[in-house]
Amino acid sequence: MDDRLEQFVRTTFRTAGRRYAEARRAYRTGEASADLPRDDEGKVRIVCRREAERRAVALDDAGRPECFEGGHPDCEGCLEDVREGVVETW
Repeated sequence: MDDRLEQFVRTTFRTAGRRYAEARRAYRTGEASADLPRDDEGKVRIVCRREAERRAVALDDAGRPECFEGGHPDCEGCLEDVREGVVETW
């Protein structure tokens, strides 16, 4: 096989694989957050583990609440629950 053709095929498959992974991740995130209750502005209504208070928060493209702080155990647990659709809501 010609080197240029081989490189083209590899690049094309890598790009397709990345796009598939991104689409799959977006679908899973959207699917879980779709089941969560929302307020009139479309924000997800959750109970914050860290502050033990009710919050209406937007989710970013990765499905993280806007108040998410990476590395904090309560925030990490909340993120997992949001993605699974089992976070405490109000």
